Amino acid sequence: MSLALKSSSGPAPWFTTTHWSIVLLARDGDTSIAFGALERLCRDYWRPVHAYVRRDGYSPADAQDLTQEFLSRFVHKEWLNHLKDQRGKFRSFLLTFLKHFLSDERDRAGALKRGGGATVIPLDELEAEEQGALGVLEALTADQVFERRWAQDVIDRTTAQLRREYIENGKADLYAELKDLQPGEHTSGGYAEIGARLRLTESAVKSAMHRMRQRHRALLRAEIARTVSSEAEIDAEIRYLISVLGS
Repeated sequence: MSLALKSSSGPAPWFTTTHWSIVLLARDGDTSIAFGALERLCRDYWRPVHAYVRRDGYSPADAQDLTQEFLSRFVHKEWLNHLKDQRGKFRSFLLTFLKHFLSDERDRAGALKRGGGATVIPLDELEAEEQGALGVLEALTADQVFERRWAQDVIDRTTAQLRREYIENGKADLYAELKDLQPGEHTSGGYAEIGARLRLTESAVKSAMHRMRQRHRALLRAEIARTVSSEAEIDAEIRYLISVLGS
């Protein structure tokens, strides 16, 4: 999917539910109200956090326990009470806090039971990913692994949402054909061949491709907007995401 930047005009509705606002709402209000949003937030960052911990030298079992413990703190008001209003990129804050957390864990040498019995995300969702994932990223530092996993998860989530929208609108076949026309991917045929299969003109296929790319850009901007403090940061963060995936 082409991720070329295009600034939006008018008010941006995304900033009413940023990652910062979710944790601050839980801190200042009724945690039960924000629990669903907190749980989704933990799920969104599970893989980057887990990838960092594994690359930092922990065994698979310890990495799962540490990731579970770290993210479980986002759903406990006792920890949220110590959180002050923040500005900037949420992922940068999370990574900094993760480093402090692991340092404290090393100091305690695992004296306390981790996780408190809370399950933030089913552990079996990591089993397939665990196989061979670190081997691919051996040349990267733990920080780079965290950033790469974060960037890939953002793309995966927006692509999955795009696919759901097409399916819900009865356009699953159109999506299946157009997704293979994304830059950098190979396709078995051109616009004319796709049009013949879908009974569309070549021009109609090109228009549909343009609309799909526009929609994916919009979904990406909305996703990134929830991780930063202001609309002015969105384009820079998207450029950074692209550079991370391309490095």
